[in-house]
Amino acid sequence: MRLWAAPDHTRVVFDTSGPIEHTLFSLNDPERLVVDVPAVRTGASLQAQGKAVGLVKGIRTAQQDTGDLRIVLDLERLTKPRSFTLKPGGQHGHRLVIDLYETEASQKATVKKSVAEKTTRLRDLVIAIDAGHGGDDPGAIGPGRTREKDVVLSIAKRLAALVEQEPGMRPVLVRQGDYYIGLRKRINIARKHGADLFVSVHADGFRDRRVKGSSVFVLSRRGASSEMARWLAEKENAADLAGGVRLDDKDDLLAEVLLDLSQTATIEASVEVAGNMLGELKHLGKTHKSSVQQAGFVVLKSPDIPSVLVETAFISNPSEERKLRDRRHQEALARAMLRGIKGYFASHAPPGTHLAAREHVIEVGDTLGHLAQRYDVSLNRLKGYNGLKTDRLRVGDTLRIPPAGG
Repeated sequence: MRLWAAPDHTRVVFDTSGPIEHTLFSLNDPERLVVDVPAVRTGASLQAQGKAVGLVKGIRTAQQDTGDLRIVLDLERLTKPRSFTLKPGGQHGHRLVIDLYETEASQKATVKKSVAEKTTRLRDLVIAIDAGHGGDDPGAIGPGRTREKDVVLSIAKRLAALVEQEPGMRPVLVRQGDYYIGLRKRINIARKHGADLFVSVHADGFRDRRVKGSSVFVLSRRGASSEMARWLAEKENAADLAGGVRLDDKDDLLAEVLLDLSQTATIEASVEVAGNMLGELKHLGKTHKSSVQQAGFVVLKSPDIPSVLVETAFISNPSEERKLRDRRHQEALARAMLRGIKGYFASHAPPGTHLAAREHVIEVGDTLGHLAQRYDVSLNRLKGYNGLKTDRLRVGDTLRIPPAGG
């Protein structure tokens, strides 16, 4: 038995020695999910019994007189279960998977709260950082058994920490732990948080261990065309947006034109961000390709969010595998990606963001010298731009920041 807690659901996986059937039903006061599996017994390797993870408070099993197995999941609160079986694949055999989702009522309450918190004030730039793979999907595995899902999560967390330190920027970690998220759901998480950029972090693998170097990908034109066809076929879904414009009430031609304009602008922005990142990664060592690559990766297919996929190195290469496990190299990779992000948004900050307005609200401990260094402007330019005669600042006042380098 294996458990993972994702932000919106908890996954319980039972490994079985063969195909099985199952039934499940819920009980209330207290909340429980009962799973009956006919003609099955627990093996000695059954793990996590009684373990609390996510929505699961504990797990109990009992062998029925009929020879059936009853599994009871004690739950934190009311859930909406979804179950399915999987055939053998990769390193796993037959599996019974149970996903426990928050109920619709609790989801609506969360959405209502987030909408109520929205204001017309300037906002931070949102960078969605996606660590590839996770959970049952380890990704590529190096000769030293290093798993891609582990190192990319570590790099993603380091990048998020660096973004958090940047004035006017806010990170969103798409995957925060060791669990799997569907590819399109990763895009939806970024869109839910209003992301201005989507960065997917990976580590490449190849049968030839000599191959090495980092790469940066954006969506290919062929991938964009297939995605356009998918969106146009589903445009009746009012939740689908293209560049902030609904498609459901547009005729086919207008919808296609709007989506094409949105996709073209998004790909152009993606190429520029990717170029900046690749240039920064070249300072760390060999790159696998000297230019930005294009592919049809699903996580790059958002028509309204510039998206890049970074293959940080070849984990199949022994020397690069060692580097990927090194904390200092992980930090260097994160800093290179951040420089690429900052280089792009220095001249392409979206309207309504702090970066576009170049404003800073004075906080306790702020000094003009510190702020001048932080925003990469000279002290005299900062004072002159705000008409300041002294270095005195008042907490709560808004300081206008001149263009970078001024």
